[in-house]
Amino acid sequence: MVYKLRNALYGLKQAPRAWYAWLKSFLLKSGFVMGSVDKILFLLSRGSDTLIVQIYVDDIIFGGSPHALEFEMSLMGELQFFLGLQIKQGLEGTFVHQAKYTRDILKKFNMGDSKPMTTPMSTNTALHADKDGEAVDQKEFRGMIGSLLYLMAIRPDIQFAASPRTSHLQAVKHIFRYLKFTPELGLWYSSDSSLSLRGFSDADHAGCRIDRKSTSGTCQFLGTSLVSWSSRKQTNVALSTTEAEYVAAASCCSQLLWMKATLSDFGLKYGRIPLLVDSTSAISVAKNPILHFRTKHIDVRFHFLRDHYEKGDIDLIHVEGVDNALIKGEIESQWTGLIALLV
Repeated sequence: MVYKLRNALYGLKQAPRAWYAWLKSFLLKSGFVMGSVDKILFLLSRGSDTLIVQIYVDDIIFGGSPHALEFEMSLMGELQFFLGLQIKQGLEGTFVHQAKYTRDILKKFNMGDSKPMTTPMSTNTALHADKDGEAVDQKEFRGMIGSLLYLMAIRPDIQFAASPRTSHLQAVKHIFRYLKFTPELGLWYSSDSSLSLRGFSDADHAGCRIDRKSTSGTCQFLGTSLVSWSSRKQTNVALSTTEAEYVAAASCCSQLLWMKATLSDFGLKYGRIPLLVDSTSAISVAKNPILHFRTKHIDVRFHFLRDHYEKGDIDLIHVEGVDNALIKGEIESQWTGLIALLV
């Protein structure tokens, strides 16, 4: 016998899709406009008032201007928790953190009584395959890594990388001990921040000791607020520092263009977006329309960086490598801003 459901049941794989389809239809009939890039964003404007609806499966956030339009619904209240994030709102801005989740995973992996660490990782740590090292419980190790991956949604200070060995487990436990020292760090979004968009990119050439691939690091700011970041190993081995920096800048450019398109739904328009890179060679490659020996090995998909520079979408600006410490300090200020709000 084959049965056909008349209604989607909560918990089934297609239930979220059915719920979104129904909610989308309702919002569009109510006068909302779907985001051109983010298809789970809906906006309703009436004069100077704007109502914003952001959907994630069956969780919904409402926001808008002080006198935003209203309609009847249940369970309305000030946003305090969303997808595991703790949110504290005030007149000065909004503080987002995961203190409860941090304490929960410390307890789950028996790290609640561990000695706190002031840094997420030792500067001398260089992980490698360590085939001669003692093997550890893979289930526990992968559980710890998975917990950290979810925590990185709000903690850019712990960005991370099979057959795990004792040295790998010690490195992960070091991060957990750092979380013990900083459980309430989060991101501060000031209400006085401007809406200027800018991005930073950097690369660690051949930093991986196993396959010698480079790591791209990018972050994007909206005014003084850190809104997006990434630390990811590149897919191909870079033959030079210039190539590694160029690929990292291309990744940052891609994210900036997505943010630019998304922010256009809110009525924000941008000209050339500044992208700060600490490699003059990578900037020269992007600005030079002639394909020369430094670029012939770079995958063609990364050359869209040059294309968007020529179109005027981004502006490549050099920043001294030593000044990256200032950028790091600016990011850290987002975590610690007005932690007193948690009290």
